[in-house]
Amino acid sequence: MKKTVMRSYAKLIVRVGANVQKGQEVRVFASLDQPEFIKMLAEECYKAGASRVTVDWNYPELTKLSARYMKLRDLSETREWEKARMQDMVDHLPVRIFIESEDPDGLRGINPKYFKAFAARIKISKPYRDAIDNKHQWCIAAVPGEAWAKKVHPELSKRAAVEQLWKDILYTARADGEDPIADWEEHNRDLKARSKYLNDLHLRELRYHSANGTDFKVGLIPTAEFHAGRDKTMQGVVYDPNMPTEEVFTSPDRRTAEGIVYATKPLSYQGQLIENFSVRFEKGRAVEVKAEKGQDVLEQIISTDEGCHYLGECALVPKESPIHQSGLLFYNTLFDENAACHLALGFGFDECVKGFENMTKEELYEIGVNDAGNHTDFMIGSDDLSIDGVDEHGKVHPIFRNGTWAF
Repeated sequence: MKKTVMRSYAKLIVRVGANVQKGQEVRVFASLDQPEFIKMLAEECYKAGASRVTVDWNYPELTKLSARYMKLRDLSETREWEKARMQDMVDHLPVRIFIESEDPDGLRGINPKYFKAFAARIKISKPYRDAIDNKHQWCIAAVPGEAWAKKVHPELSKRAAVEQLWKDILYTARADGEDPIADWEEHNRDLKARSKYLNDLHLRELRYHSANGTDFKVGLIPTAEFHAGRDKTMQGVVYDPNMPTEEVFTSPDRRTAEGIVYATKPLSYQGQLIENFSVRFEKGRAVEVKAEKGQDVLEQIISTDEGCHYLGECALVPKESPIHQSGLLFYNTLFDENAACHLALGFGFDECVKGFENMTKEELYEIGVNDAGNHTDFMIGSDDLSIDGVDEHGKVHPIFRNGTWAF
């Protein structure tokens, strides 16, 4: 890909996605295979006024080695220096930018004890994550790694696959036009209009039906709202946390999910694929999960903690999404979740509740916002999906018909 295009994309991530402000620190999380792009990204952060840019590199092969050779006790331990680093993040509230490029199969065959250790470490890191929630900007975006590109485009040579995935990413992230910043402004306006329409209905329940067997309903919190696109920190700084994004979402009442949902796309989780799976709910809790492939991984997801048995998000995505229209399976949740309606097991979004700034975590939990150590999206949208909303007076409103907006 041309360096001018890469730099333009890096600028979009910094200026629109993370919206880095003068004097802010920035932490970038990326894989070792992207030094050129990360250098561009760091420079764009400094040009935006960042006071410091720190990069945390990861390498899946080292993760697999640790899982293979370390004892579970040591793998699960969070050392004091790690806690100090997380506390430093709470104290300084750096902007966080996550650049995804990893091989979707990068952790295939990893020792199962890794997931037990992951769950143990989440319990330690959760209070620090809660402490920065809604207080800083963050953004997740992607660039193509070679293994990922070959997974998406196996028919192409490695070089051609990378070039094509670059084009796919830029197109779906609305980064390939003459003025990407203006394109994002227009996109955010459209998403906000959709969320406003839904909020004006004062819905109390969503009902899902699809020919694949999905028959599901979930209650909504009376004071919760639908959000979309651009978000805002408590300090008033706006940013776009996901590039791309096509969803209009809310946090449901975790206690109310009933029925069964069937996933319509594979889920790539921690470098392992889960395919052809379903989740059945009773009184809000996931009581049964079945998968043709990755059953053990799916069970590990909901076993992270009790909160991961409950829903934290309901997201609406029409089939006109450019990601869906591409016909591609990206094997990456950032993209695949924006190709179809989805749900998420795990923590909910406090900011979806009106007045959340003046509420404690306990108060938010009491009204139905889920609390958990993790958040895992899975896709349930299909070309025949119907969703109805029931308002506070019991009136039924068509929300989705045949996989797209009914309004």
